[in-house]
Amino acid sequence: MALHPVKTTTMLNVEGVYGESLEHLIPRLINSVGQAQAAEDMNISRSSLNYWCMKLGIVRQLVALVPGERVEIRGKPLV
Repeated sequence: MALHPVKTTTMLNVEGVYGESLEHLIPRLINSVGQAQAAEDMNISRSSLNYWCMKLGIVRQLVALVPGERVEIRGKPLV
């Protein structure tokens, strides 16, 4: 995977509309509204969103918890 993948015109247009990089935008949208709605909000197909995630190295994982369990995400905070 390249350190700086080449972005398509559509990818650059979406970045321009939202004013942030796809590497930050996509995880934020998926976490807040879900994958299908994120694709719809960006006016792209779900398969394109999946491809963009793969191309940009964005990792998605589904976690199911029983009542009372919690998840801790570790990493460098963006804010």
